[in-house]
Amino acid sequence: MDESSKEALMEEAPPRYTESPRLPCIPHELKSLLLMVALVVVALVVVNVAFLLLGLRLSESHAETVLRMTTHGLDGDGSPQQLAVSKKERSGTFAVRDGHNGSAAVVYDYGKLLVGYRSWRRRACLITRLDKDNLPGLDAVTETFQRRQDEDVGDKAMPLTDRSILGTTINILCSAVPVFWV
Repeated sequence: MDESSKEALMEEAPPRYTESPRLPCIPHELKSLLLMVALVVVALVVVNVAFLLLGLRLSESHAETVLRMTTHGLDGDGSPQQLAVSKKERSGTFAVRDGHNGSAAVVYDYGKLLVGYRSWRRRACLITRLDKDNLPGLDAVTETFQRRQDEDVGDKAMPLTDRSILGTTINILCSAVPVFWV
């Protein structure tokens, strides 16, 4: 580069830069207030998410305690048996047939050592005690209850008045009908 061009550049004044306009100043108290509001909103969001996750966990753990399964006979034939097991209530609920067109539910309550039977064709619930050393099979219990409900449940039988001895599952099963000992 030649000397004259350098001198020409040096003679020119540098460009003037102007300061950008400043935003109005926010008072310190307002900044603190805005920061607190933002922190409160974040805290509320975190708490809500925590409660939602806790609720999901509780409902998931409840769903895991009730096991439902369908079993068939030994040879794979016959009607399937429906079973629901509750670990918390220590009970097993079976759906069984009651005659040709009826159904019934049998509840084994291992905590209270009771068996409950409810036929959907009749307006009564039957219960009996379990011997923890000799638990009867489902077929034997169903046959006994079906035979006894025709014999015993009539005008002479007195319904159970104190339902506090029943477990939760049998109480729910028999909530709308009288309960009789067999």
